[in-house]
Amino acid sequence: MTTLFVATTGGHLTQLEGLADRLPPDGDALWMTPSNAQSTSLLAGRDVEFIHDVNSRDLWGVLRCVPIAHRLWRKRKPTRVVSTGSGIAVGVLPYLALRGVECHYIESAARVSGPSLTGRILRWAPGVRVYTQHPYWARGPWHYGGSQFDRYEAVTATPRIGDRIRVVVTVGGSQFPFRRLIAALVPLLASGGALERALGRPVDVLWQTGAGQVADLPIDPTPFLPAADLKAAVSAADIVISHAGTGSVVTALDAGRSPVLIAREERHGEATDDHQRELAGELDRRGLARHRDAGSITPDDLMAALTTSVRQRQSPAPFALRSRSSRRSS
Repeated sequence: MTTLFVATTGGHLTQLEGLADRLPPDGDALWMTPSNAQSTSLLAGRDVEFIHDVNSRDLWGVLRCVPIAHRLWRKRKPTRVVSTGSGIAVGVLPYLALRGVECHYIESAARVSGPSLTGRILRWAPGVRVYTQHPYWARGPWHYGGSQFDRYEAVTATPRIGDRIRVVVTVGGSQFPFRRLIAALVPLLASGGALERALGRPVDVLWQTGAGQVADLPIDPTPFLPAADLKAAVSAADIVISHAGTGSVVTALDAGRSPVLIAREERHGEATDDHQRELAGELDRRGLARHRDAGSITPDDLMAALTTSVRQRQSPAPFALRSRSSRRSS
């Protein structure tokens, strides 16, 4: 038996990797995802089928997944498929479900109030079981199996600050720029800036800037980092400031950091919708992060993050997949 784990890169892949150990075991594991710095680092040493990029609303990219799914079905004989999306799931799950493979689609934890476009499509695909990570919209075909964030809890911490304040700013691996966040943080984090004045220590910043054009800003940008390098930087940081993408959020929480989150907004061309605002609000409600607007972050927000730590629960509940005998309701 073989379980095929399917996800595009970024938060979708990070979530799936985190959920995989909470699923009932079912033989060998095979991963299917695009190849980039994150995926090659995160899945190093695992059995991986690297494929082309599948971008947002990329119909051609979705269709190109179908022959790959067919080839894997013939050669690897997967008995179960689990996916956290996004578009790659539309190209793989319906086809393999028609071939009799047990298929499960777990909607991103970022979707706090309802499903994504991928979820709205797959809920109608015969043989594909669909899950939400938020119990308050588990209805109709949507089953609540657990949440990516159930394994974390916030605790008060005594900060151990060295001679310098180490800050990581990350906008993730999105194809959309988030210059608005970077530009808003420059006066706060610059040498002689507001944070340095508040804490009386110099500030060192890792600027992970993504696809945005930031050459005119007075920073040393790093567009993208391998997952292992970003994880190491976040683990060593005193403060993490991040877009509200699930991959970046999970990286911070896994490192024990309570990040300050700024949501991408559709009206600024930073995302295809405003689901990040919902996720940031949910994590703020849970006490795991602080949700702020780009222009309203203060030194007090950053100092509050210094006094909050996040720890992982010893034994998070398994993610409950529906059995073969369970029926879908409409």
